[in-house]
Amino acid sequence: MAGAAGLKPLVAVAQVTSTPDKERNAAACAGLVREAAARGALLVFLPEGFDFIGRDTAQTLSLAEGLHGDLMGRYAQLARDCGVWLSLGGLHERGQDWETTGRIYNCHALLDPAGHLVAAYRKTHLCDVELEGRVSMRESSFTNPGSELVPPITTPVGKLGLSICYDLRFPEVSLALRRAGAEILTYPSAFTVPTGSAHWEVLLRARAIESQCYVVAAAQTGQNHERRTSYGHAMVVDPWGAVVAQCREGPGLCYAEIDLEYLHRVRREIPVLSHRRPDLYGTVGLAPAP
Repeated sequence: MAGAAGLKPLVAVAQVTSTPDKERNAAACAGLVREAAARGALLVFLPEGFDFIGRDTAQTLSLAEGLHGDLMGRYAQLARDCGVWLSLGGLHERGQDWETTGRIYNCHALLDPAGHLVAAYRKTHLCDVELEGRVSMRESSFTNPGSELVPPITTPVGKLGLSICYDLRFPEVSLALRRAGAEILTYPSAFTVPTGSAHWEVLLRARAIESQCYVVAAAQTGQNHERRTSYGHAMVVDPWGAVVAQCREGPGLCYAEIDLEYLHRVRREIPVLSHRRPDLYGTVGLAPAP
């Protein structure tokens, strides 16, 4: 636990196989959160689609809930029962405009150990991709893009920057969050097998190296339904770009200590933030940390 002599704060990163069955998914995630809390984790990360992964657009829209719905209430109680922070990395959210638009948001919600909603980031980059004969995704056909980045949130393990899945492909996000003071970047995801096997680890390590942050990436894994299989490989990357924890095949957890002294040493030794040339290429997003 944080504060114990010589020990650094511990995070737990979940790998799950969500299906269209919300009750089954909630039970599986709750079991992992309780297991992580028993191991002494202060913050538990769940992936994009932790609530469910629907078979089609109609089912997805019908199963979506608001941030103050029953499902989030249950996770708030889980946070209180376990005394942990929860990164809920991609709720299918019916927002305030649901009645007029009939569209949802992909929302990364952060709960504190009292069950309070501390922050909510809505995915800004939507995954519309066509890999001929392999992957066809049109997230924008039923999802509204978020309109802003969320400033990093102070937690017991460090200052947390919130992102979701496809945001990983846009380094401007990580650089903006680092400039605003982030020490840990989060990319809860549901990567496909073709894109994950080619790009997942290299992108996570790149974001860690360029921002000199820890990168935490919870993940979906395995067959979510008959038309969807996810890549898995949930992991934690340190500010040097080394993979320090990774889940095995199937649902489960991996753990990592967050060493902020090491992070600041990396930043001192290679001070890339102070070497940037905004006079040549400008700055991105968010105000700098004070």
